Amino acid sequence: MSKLTLSTAETITSAALEKAAELKLKPLTVAVLDAGGHTMLLKRQDGSSIMRPQIATGKAIGALAVGTGTRWLNANAESRPHFVNALNGASGGAIIPVPGGVLIKDGSGETLGAVGITGDTSDNDEACAVAGIEAVALIADCG
Repeated sequence: MSKLTLSTAETITSAALEKAAELKLKPLTVAVLDAGGHTMLLKRQDGSSIMRPQIATGKAIGALAVGTGTRWLNANAESRPHFVNALNGASGGAIIPVPGGVLIKDGSGETLGAVGITGDTSDNDEACAVAGIEAVALIADCG
């Protein structure tokens, strides 16, 4: 697969939200971006707070910006805060450096896009993103 399709993004989102229901999580917002950082799908569950679309998108943008999931950015925010602050400044404040932004890769390692999820704990957000990506037989890179 060389390109992420809307159908694939829909399946990723549905599977992620099914995982959230299974885990009984708080309302989530899911953003699926293509490899160029363009929003393919944004879905916000009832009861999700007002900034969740920006947070979900920021997690996905962060993963695309550094070429790995945002767990890596989170670790670097602690160990190299000046780097992460500079990166966020260079992006116009678009990056959210906490887990929940996961790269979508194909079997050859090509990045097809990213999923950003927010609404529960970062670990739970990330678990739902992984479940969505794995549901379409693609590879999740959490960082």
